[in-house]
Amino acid sequence: MSIRPFRDIKRRKTKKIKVGNVEVGGDAKISVQSMTNTLTTNINDTVKQINQLTEAGVDIVRVSCPDRDSSLALKSIVTQINVPLVADIHFHYKRAIEAAESGAHCLRINPGNIGSKEKMKEILKAAKDYGCSIRIGVNAGSLEKKLLEKYKEPCPEALVESALNNIKLLEDQNFFNFKISVKSSDVFLATKAYRSLSKVCDYPLHLGITEAGSLTSGSIKSSLGIGLLLMEGIGDTIRVSLSADPVEEVKIGYEILKSLNLRQRGVNIIACPSCARQAFPVIDTVKILEEKLSHIREPITLSIIGCVVNGPGEAAQTHIGLTGGGKGNHMMYISGLPHHKVATNKMIDEVVTLVEKKSKELRSN
Repeated sequence: MSIRPFRDIKRRKTKKIKVGNVEVGGDAKISVQSMTNTLTTNINDTVKQINQLTEAGVDIVRVSCPDRDSSLALKSIVTQINVPLVADIHFHYKRAIEAAESGAHCLRINPGNIGSKEKMKEILKAAKDYGCSIRIGVNAGSLEKKLLEKYKEPCPEALVESALNNIKLLEDQNFFNFKISVKSSDVFLATKAYRSLSKVCDYPLHLGITEAGSLTSGSIKSSLGIGLLLMEGIGDTIRVSLSADPVEEVKIGYEILKSLNLRQRGVNIIACPSCARQAFPVIDTVKILEEKLSHIREPITLSIIGCVVNGPGEAAQTHIGLTGGGKGNHMMYISGLPHHKVATNKMIDEVVTLVEKKSKELRSN
């Protein structure tokens, strides 16, 4: 009996870099990123949010450094967190230098507004001196003026040309510890740009659909764009950009990776949408179980199916399964096989107990 068989996606070969202690590219796992929305100068709130993101499973966190006080605040922040920190830099190159000096593990540079090559050279020197990696963050909404004049509007060719120009600048300075993104809020523009870039360079790619929108619409756009590229083997680290709690970005990021069998974390619930055949309230049950099982970190598959139409088949492929039965008695499955019956008023506690037991087994192995 096979539990959710792994379906192989052949990833594109890329160079491997390090962001703090996290490897990105090469054979490293695809990392999940997010960004704080607190004022960076509010150190307590920023640290609190980063620690919440860490609890949710984030691998790398980015913070904005719009002014000198924000850049200097990183000195305190980095001592209170357990994940690598990326400093988000726009317009003023000195913020990047200050961030590097303050302990940032990576500098996100926007080629469209950072300024001259000489300023970039100073940033690269600071990055070398303090062991920072760099992300070349090309964005359709802030392309260099000369590229907009050349192409008349943001387009995949313009994003890729911006990326290649900046790659050459870094390479000319013997700097190779960097990754690249070519983001747009348009799924078609972004995916075409990433595809084109992946054909002409082997540096790790940071995937994202920028400014994707609210929790629902942004998750859908991100899943389409990021998921499509990942299925083609493109992408080494991802960030789901949502107008929502940053923790939701991490959750959706993991759901994208889990759906493609690229990375597993926590309980993956397979559940029916419910209908008149349901023998228990599926929607409410799933909602309660998601909350009660949110602390589980080990990859466990759980099927919650309201009736026997698809219940036994889904349970055969999951670690633990619950299938609705008659007269308030439902079948529990363990490792794909029917195990025992449980009453409606006891089924949630029973599922939680079995999942926690499975989690403990996985930790001990």
